[in-house]
Amino acid sequence: MDSDRYSIHFSPLQGYTDRIYRNAFAHYFGGVEVYYTPFIRVEKGALRKRDLRDIEPETNTVADLIPQILPGSADEFRLLTDAVGEKGYRQIDINLGCPFPMIAGKHKGAGMLLYPAQVAEVLAPIAEYPEIQFSLKMRLGWENASECMVLVELLNTLRLSRIALHARTGKQQYKGHPDLEAFQGFYELCQHPLYYNGDIESLSDIRQILTRFPLLKGVFIGRGLLSSPLLAKEFKGNETFLPEQRMSIYFAFHEELFSAYSQVLQGETQLLVKMKTLWEYFLPETDRKLLKRIKKSTRLQQYTESVKAIFTS
Repeated sequence: MDSDRYSIHFSPLQGYTDRIYRNAFAHYFGGVEVYYTPFIRVEKGALRKRDLRDIEPETNTVADLIPQILPGSADEFRLLTDAVGEKGYRQIDINLGCPFPMIAGKHKGAGMLLYPAQVAEVLAPIAEYPEIQFSLKMRLGWENASECMVLVELLNTLRLSRIALHARTGKQQYKGHPDLEAFQGFYELCQHPLYYNGDIESLSDIRQILTRFPLLKGVFIGRGLLSSPLLAKEFKGNETFLPEQRMSIYFAFHEELFSAYSQVLQGETQLLVKMKTLWEYFLPETDRKLLKRIKKSTRLQQYTESVKAIFTS
C-alpha cells in the first residue's frame, strides 16, 4: 500500500491530548499530518479560559494544529469562531461527534445529529467566514446510523475542507463494533474529502480500512495513538522498531511529559493525577501488576519507582 497517498490525523481526546501532550508526541513519534485540540466550548455565555490557553500559538509547536469547536447554536458558532480566529487560526474543526451524555443531552456533539434543522442552523454561519476553512467531525448518528444519511445532502452543500466520520453512534460511545456497512453508505454519497475514524489500533487495521475504502483521504486515530504512539510513524515511514528501541522512545516521551507537567501543575497531587491518567491508555501490554502499582500510587516517589520498574523490567 502506498502510504504517501493517505494522511493520519490525531483525533483529540478530552483530558489527554492537550498542548503538552501534542508537542511531546510530535517530537518523539511523529507520522501525524494534522493535530486537533480537544473541543473548545461556551459555558455560561463565555469561553473557558483553559481552552483558550491550550490553543495559544506560541506554546504549540506541532506543524499543523487545528482548534476544534463545540457549538450548540449559530451564536455560539460565531463566538467560538471569532475567538479562535483572533488567535490567528484559519482552520477550524466542528465537533458533531462527542458522545458523552452531559454534552449530547444539551443537543451538542453527537446529540445534535438527531435534529437536522438544528444542524443546518448551527452550520449556516460557515458562509460568513470565507477566510476560514472549516472541517467537521461526526458520528453515524445519535441513536442509529440512518441519521448521517439524512444529513449528507445538507453537508454536501456546505463549504467543508473534510469530514471525519466515526463509524459508531453516539449512544454506543466507544462500545461495540464500528458499523462499516453504515460507513460505506455515507462514503458513497459524501462529496467532501472523507476520513475514517473508529477502533484503529494497528497497521493491519489501517490497511484494511484503506483497502476497503480506497477513496478515503486517510484516517483519524485517537485512542490507538495513545496506546501505540509509534503507529503513525510506522505506517507513514514504513518503519519497524525493535522492542528495546520502542521502550527507549517511550521512556523519553514519558520523562518529557513528567517534566513539562511538573512546571505547570500545582503540587504533587495534581501532577500525580495527571500522570496516572496517561496510563489509562499508554502501553496496555504492560504487566498488570505494575500498572496496578501505578494506579495505587499516592505519592510521586511511589509513582516514579513503579514507572522505573516498567522500563527496566
